[in-house]
Amino acid sequence: MMGVTEKKTMAIDISKMRGKLAQAKGKSTQQAKFWKPQTGTQTIRILPTEDGDPFKSYFFHYGINNESILCPKHNFGEECAICEFVARLYNDKDEESKDMARKLVRKQRFFSPVLVRGEEAEGPRVWGYSKTVYTTLLETVLNPEYGDITDPETGVDIDLRYEKVSGKMYPETTLAFKRSSTPMCSGMTDDECEAILEGVPDFDSLHKRRTSEDVSQLLDAHLSGGETEDKEETVHYANNETKPASSLDDALNSLMD
Repeated sequence: MMGVTEKKTMAIDISKMRGKLAQAKGKSTQQAKFWKPQTGTQTIRILPTEDGDPFKSYFFHYGINNESILCPKHNFGEECAICEFVARLYNDKDEESKDMARKLVRKQRFFSPVLVRGEEAEGPRVWGYSKTVYTTLLETVLNPEYGDITDPETGVDIDLRYEKVSGKMYPETTLAFKRSSTPMCSGMTDDECEAILEGVPDFDSLHKRRTSEDVSQLLDAHLSGGETEDKEETVHYANNETKPASSLDDALNSLMD
């Protein structure tokens, strides 16, 4: 049997301990900066994440007291009162009920951590995009000519063109992947590069998770015309200003294609 002094141990991660202490005191250790492309072409680099999945997908319900609510059912496999209510509305078959159901039904959103070239000093930011862009990104990383586009040394930058097209409701995003690799931290010191990687947000804590009971209470309050204590929601814009959202659905849609 291995003696106490012979056991292999791992030193305490002091940075994690600081984060835990800050969290226990009610302080956030990171404030994610949401980024929206500007009209025209900009170059970005999708950053690697600790779990190896930089392409995040979440389901939200909007329109409940102006809040964006993570769907307990489609994100976590738990009961969701809003999904059940939406199903009943669709079953009513009248147009008014169907219209309300369409507003409340869960909507899928996609996010990735990015570094915007020319704005590296801003650090990692969160880019929200459409399912079309999501599919393009997945197809590219599965293409052996590209592979891991987020690799700090052998990955590639992306030229992103964002433009409004006449006759279409939302702007279009076109991605052009560089043919040659570019070091993620080109022109940076080792410390600056490490700060970028450590600054990638924890997506599990990026959006507030509520229990099934909490969601049920929010729905009841909404249907009865009441308000909840945490009703006011904040939307992060490209310049990282924060503004109350009168319509979360419209606000988050503005981050998409």
